[in-house]
Amino acid sequence: MVLGFLTETVLALFKDRPLSLGFWSWVAAGETAAWRLKWISIPITLAVMCGGRLIYRSMLEAPDRFVGMKHAKRGLLASIAVSLLIATLIGVTIPARLRQRQMAAEAEVNARLQTIARAQLEYQALHGTFATNIRDLYDLPDQDGSIAAALTFVEQAEYQPHAEIAVAPVEKGRPLKGAEIRKASVTTPAEDQPAAGLAFTDYDLRLAGPDKILGTDDDLVLRNGVIFPVSDLKNPPILPKTPKRAAKR
Repeated sequence: MVLGFLTETVLALFKDRPLSLGFWSWVAAGETAAWRLKWISIPITLAVMCGGRLIYRSMLEAPDRFVGMKHAKRGLLASIAVSLLIATLIGVTIPARLRQRQMAAEAEVNARLQTIARAQLEYQALHGTFATNIRDLYDLPDQDGSIAAALTFVEQAEYQPHAEIAVAPVEKGRPLKGAEIRKASVTTPAEDQPAAGLAFTDYDLRLAGPDKILGTDDDLVLRNGVIFPVSDLKNPPILPKTPKRAAKR
């Protein structure tokens, strides 16, 4: 056990570039070796500790029949020490590994949402508006399949496009007394007429946070290409209410 742990530690140490023989480099190499040996060392540790304890106890009961009592004791203590060392090195790295796993999950979510934001810009460049329905983004060219994968990821999300409509104030003019009424054209030039379709200028995409439940305080919102926690928004998007079923009479 000691030889296997030391071998893995040295291999992990020499894989780092540049090579460092400092104390913390050995600690880091030991942590790597402990994680590599965890599924092998745990069963071996139990077998060695239980078997070694039984053998050593039988030797203590009849010390005249055995030789090498000191070696047996040192071997048992070495196996216990290595087992405790591996358990300690694994234990101290669990919080860091949990943080790394959380960071990896957040990076995956951000990558999916940034792909949606990029697809929205491509859709706006083609059609002059953001998508009316999030599934409209499936019509975009998608050679690497990233858009389809991102849309599959946000299937349970709530999407809301918005349009800013400016309304000019109506000013009432003073009535003209005695003024000549001239003929006015009731037709408007084509360029002054509003567009036939409504162009969406903003959008909100709200999806469930770490609790996987939509509509809670840890939800994420993709608003015009920027990702926010819903708790940081002053005006979070309102989820549509689920229609209630009629009560049975």
